[in-house]
Amino acid sequence: MSKLPRISGRECVRALEKAGFFIRRQEGSHIILRRSEPFAQLVVPDHKELDRGTLRAIIRQSGLTVEAFVSFL
Repeated sequence: MSKLPRISGRECVRALEKAGFFIRRQEGSHIILRRSEPFAQLVVPDHKELDRGTLRAIIRQSGLTVEAFVSFL
């Protein structure tokens, strides 16, 4: 298992946009992203630094591997 980087919510959103997601809307400090094919919807907190467990859950929900996600950073 590779080590997760320490990134902000905005950096996470930018990486997910490279992976095919787009920003659907923002509610307070949470950014909602969506992908059409295959369908997936994610919620990313807009924090200065994401907790490693939160980041791992976002990556798992996106259907990406940690290595693929890190390559989009």
